[in-house]
Amino acid sequence: MSGVTLYALTGAALVGTGFFGLIAARHLLRRVLAFNLIGSGLFVYLGAAGARGGEADPVPQALIITGIVVALSASALAVGLIVALARARGRAMLPEEDVGG
Repeated sequence: MSGVTLYALTGAALVGTGFFGLIAARHLLRRVLAFNLIGSGLFVYLGAAGARGGEADPVPQALIITGIVVALSASALAVGLIVALARARGRAMLPEEDVGG
């Protein structure tokens, strides 16, 4: 197994774990962390895809750097909104859903 394949599989595992956390978690901060895990997995996978020819391609590297900056700012905005919601409601959890009628 080559290093590129290992990075691609690691990225896929991070995306899968983050997707599970995004669906399973009710606490909003855990959902933000799961969303960041998905983004990190995509960055790792994109970096592996950019290194296929033996020499690194600068376009995926630029996309990764830009994505990291956007993910950081979106995470800061999400945490700020969660803090404001927690102050207003007293908790940072999603409400219980009534499944039965």
